[in-house]
Amino acid sequence: MEDRPQIGYSKKVMDHFMNPRNVGDIENADGIGTVGNPVCGDLMQVSIRVENDIITDIKFKTFGCGSAIATASMVTEMAKGKNIEEALKITRQDVADELEGLPPVKMHCSNLAADALHEAIKDYRAKKEGRKEAIEEPAR
Repeated sequence: MEDRPQIGYSKKVMDHFMNPRNVGDIENADGIGTVGNPVCGDLMQVSIRVENDIITDIKFKTFGCGSAIATASMVTEMAKGKNIEEALKITRQDVADELEGLPPVKMHCSNLAADALHEAIKDYRAKKEGRKEAIEEPAR
């Protein structure tokens, strides 16, 4: 596979697809964001652990293509260690840029990754403020 060209995919995309970082769940997460794209069928969930407004742990699960896996992996790497405000500033384009580009037809995957992160932060804030619209983690 390494000898064949990966049309439209950077080495960074291939690395994050083949060796994704931060895969899984965080038990009793402080925030969970789940987003999906009905057009392609991709689904992504990001869970975060926050201490003193710093994202100390972040995990993802995705049902999607290689680009969805790579963008989710990258967004977790970008957000880990950042405070909530800094993490909220991570854009869809930032994710694609960090991966050294995505084919135009796969840009929606970077949308899912950034959006799932933002939804997890929104959920964290809602839980922190005690609002009932915070997403409850399903019982295991």
